[in-house]
Amino acid sequence: MKSEPADVSIDDLATFPNQSVAWYGVRNYQARNFMRDQMKIGDGVLFYHSNCKVPGIAGVARVASLAYPDATQFDRNNKYFDAKATPEEPRWFNVDVQLVKKIALISLAELRKHPALSRMRTLQPGNRLSITPLDPAEWEYITTKLVQG
Repeated sequence: MKSEPADVSIDDLATFPNQSVAWYGVRNYQARNFMRDQMKIGDGVLFYHSNCKVPGIAGVARVASLAYPDATQFDRNNKYFDAKATPEEPRWFNVDVQLVKKIALISLAELRKHPALSRMRTLQPGNRLSITPLDPAEWEYITTKLVQG
């Protein structure tokens, strides 16, 4: 799950109540569907810093809730407001994400060096999705071979 550190960083997450945050603002249908339809409580998450000087995996987290309507879609003063969404028929959803641990940053460049990760969606040319599923083998490789701290 990608987050811009200027919005919510791994360090911010560590300071939030219960070290948890609603993963708000997803406005891509495919990313929304991954979150809404596939994520279950307890699923592992790689917390990825994007749109920053050194993008990469900054921590490990877990899904702490099932998907529920993203409140920002109903707030006219929010940049994520969606005039077509209603409380009766929400268009956008989020899950709560809870910190497991902050890690030494695994940069995008470092991830690209590992042949075992060559098919990872985040590493594919043109991928701009903020949420992408991992193959279980990719999760295992990253969490056992690359994660330090």
